[in-house]
Amino acid sequence: MLSFEPHTLSPAQLQGYLQSAVAPRPIAFASTIDEKGRPNLSPFSFFNVFSSNPPILVFSPARRVRNNTTKHTLENCKATKQVVINVVNYDIVQQASLSSTEYLDGVNEFLKSGLTMLPSEMVKPYRVAESPVQMECKVNEIIALGEQGGAGNLIICEVVKIHISEAILDDKGMIDQSKIDLVARLGGNWYSRSNQGLFEVEKPLSTLGIGVDSIPDFIMESPVFDGNDLGKLGNVEALPTQEEITIFVQNNTAVKGVLSSDDTDKIHLKAKEYLNNNDVLSAWKVLLAKL
Repeated sequence: MLSFEPHTLSPAQLQGYLQSAVAPRPIAFASTIDEKGRPNLSPFSFFNVFSSNPPILVFSPARRVRNNTTKHTLENCKATKQVVINVVNYDIVQQASLSSTEYLDGVNEFLKSGLTMLPSEMVKPYRVAESPVQMECKVNEIIALGEQGGAGNLIICEVVKIHISEAILDDKGMIDQSKIDLVARLGGNWYSRSNQGLFEVEKPLSTLGIGVDSIPDFIMESPVFDGNDLGKLGNVEALPTQEEITIFVQNNTAVKGVLSSDDTDKIHLKAKEYLNNNDVLSAWKVLLAKL
């Protein structure tokens, strides 16, 4: 058995061990606004419920390991003392992951991830309309656990209003765990789907993905693609060039045959096959080949 004292490991190594060992972890999809009223949205897996009376949730936006900076969510909670915690189910997991991209201050992650801003009733931050449970919260206290990269900041928040989709309820009016289809975070790229087991979500680019808001309308409006597909398509740094598309089609007989049919649904279904195999660039090449 390997044995370490924490100080002998780099912060990144220690974080990797902890995140892989203490898992699966629920995900707080935290919506905040800054002092100028600009929305921010980001997921955090250092999260849980700690009291039901009063209803208390705690999540922790840690200081970035690589450069010891703090996250917009933390700064917004300090400034406004309000946050909305949205739960993440399988239907929005790719979009939630995309929202964790380090976009510049003031960039609206709702737009980048293709999720809908829903006005709250008792706090100013928006809810995620696609989330099956949304909890409006006031921030009671923030406890800094350290000053170095990787140090957590416990945001202790009290639920002041909770919204639950009727679609996830059983015949007794309680949440049906199969219907809510929650996901949880593990180490690396691994997630857990509550009713099906492990799966992977490719981490957002260290560079900036184009975002769902940059996807052409003909793709956004297609009935073939769901939110997770759009999240994958938005997580590319740049679209393939025309030369790359031409070479791809010339070397792929199956794709060439689908494109020759001029059947939009068939073309989109072929692209979805690539998305299901996490080959996002090939999916883009199929989608853009007819333009």
